[in-house]
Amino acid sequence: MQIKEAQSVVDQWIVNHGVRYFHPLTNMTILMEEVGELSRWMAREYGEQSYRNSEDALRAKEAIQDEMADVLWVLMCLANQSGVDLEHAFAANMLKKTNRDIERHLDNPKLQSE
Repeated sequence: MQIKEAQSVVDQWIVNHGVRYFHPLTNMTILMEEVGELSRWMAREYGEQSYRNSEDALRAKEAIQDEMADVLWVLMCLANQSGVDLEHAFAANMLKKTNRDIERHLDNPKLQSE
């Protein structure tokens, strides 16, 4: 699915099931909440924090996937509300990064150590 199509799917879901978009500031807060939930799982799966129980450890990959999708969902809501074509914005951002950092990371000795 292309990003533009995904934004349309989100919009149609809102129209058909969500009544209306939440206020953009509400959605921004929800985005931060979802990023926090993703952070909690990432800290336990890839960082130094331990799981509270073995059941959480078994479902970590699925939970991380679900939280990433939640982040993407709310980001698409915000993009739809503010008239941002994320597909275009992402392509432009990749071009910016490529032009700006074409050799920056290749020459970074900190990245060569592992």
